[in-house]
Amino acid sequence: MKSNSELLYGLHDVPTKRQSITAATQHILACFVGIITPTLIIGSTLGLIAELPYLLSMALFVSGVATFIQAKTIGPIGSGLIAVQGTSFSFVSAILVAGFAIRAKGGSNEEILSTIFGVCLLGAFIEVIISQFITKVKRIVTPLTTGIVITTIGFSLIKVGMTDLAGGFGSDNFGDMKNLFIGIFVLITIIIMNVSANPWVRLSAILVGMVMGTLLAYGLGLVSLEQIGKQPLFSVPVPFKYGLNFDMEVFLPVALIYLMTALESSGDLTANSLFCGLPIKGKRYLRRIKGGILADGVNSALASVFNTFPNTTFGQNNAVIQLTGVASRHVGFYIAGILVVLGLFPIIGGVLQSIPKPVLGGATLVMFATIAVAGIKILASEPIDRRKTLIMATSFGAGFGVLMEPNALQGLPEALRNIFSSAITTAGVIAIVMSLLIPLPDEKESEI
Repeated sequence: MKSNSELLYGLHDVPTKRQSITAATQHILACFVGIITPTLIIGSTLGLIAELPYLLSMALFVSGVATFIQAKTIGPIGSGLIAVQGTSFSFVSAILVAGFAIRAKGGSNEEILSTIFGVCLLGAFIEVIISQFITKVKRIVTPLTTGIVITTIGFSLIKVGMTDLAGGFGSDNFGDMKNLFIGIFVLITIIIMNVSANPWVRLSAILVGMVMGTLLAYGLGLVSLEQIGKQPLFSVPVPFKYGLNFDMEVFLPVALIYLMTALESSGDLTANSLFCGLPIKGKRYLRRIKGGILADGVNSALASVFNTFPNTTFGQNNAVIQLTGVASRHVGFYIAGILVVLGLFPIIGGVLQSIPKPVLGGATLVMFATIAVAGIKILASEPIDRRKTLIMATSFGAGFGVLMEPNALQGLPEALRNIFSSAITTAGVIAIVMSLLIPLPDEKESEI
């Protein structure tokens, strides 16, 4: 399994308990904010303040269960990788539109949530169905299309990392010298530790960098402990707590996003495979992608049952594998356990919420850029001819264009705007369509 010589632990290796906890903690730090932020946005925007603490707890709880399913595999469900699952940002716009539509009809908070969860539960089966045909579409799941998607994911996340490093979106002191100093301090600490020949130093780089950055931020008066005291002591998972409802009007946008999520997940799982030193071609690779996308759909259905929003595979955790050198899927079990505990005991999550944004930004900036580099590696793994150059240029041009100027699509119908407002979706759709429409060279296409 250690075909990637930079790995300390391959996919089926079993690190010590101490090493596993250290690696798992770094994955949690990389994804914690990403897991809770979509719920925070949806809850606060739709006025679900009273329900928000419980929704946040369930987001973490389900992420833990879903991550376990991905790493363990249950029958055909799961990729068998450290594919951390978390609440998907892709659905935020569609869910907000659905929530406002229900509110406009006089719906209560419970009716808003019951309809959203009902719609998302049915939509999850779209991804389940798509997963069963993923091995039949070799013209779609190729190094070209997945490389484009992964590269776009990486560059999209870089913006998030830089925003956090400067203070976080909407911060009153955005771009302040203190924020930049803390973020750069964390970044330099991680880089220095990561180039060490000592496996323990390298494995602990992200964790140590964030702890030291938080201590520095505390000394500068930038750490707030308010969130800790506001958390309930314990949250009990209650299936269908808000009931289930359905509205076809708000279902269609959500259904379309499930289609796009399958493509994004295939890219994340391909990057994960690459960092784990696994092949990204052939029957085993396609079977791994199939199981991962199937798990995405099943986990999103599970999310609706336990009162949280659709889940997807998180790309940022792939970079943790690269930086720590730990690709063991057994670490995924520790990640899952920690997330479940965070969900059941929200006060622990409150501690993580108190980590200043510049600390997170300093740690994630290089990790997110690593994902983009992985996409470039995949694209460079095969000769780039005139056809591939045209597809890459068009896909990146449109995807990065949307990323840099999102208001360019404001004239589109709302349903299309919700779908193509994502740079990842835009680049991925264009890459697939062009790959199918532009003829292959006369040479016989090599088997994948």
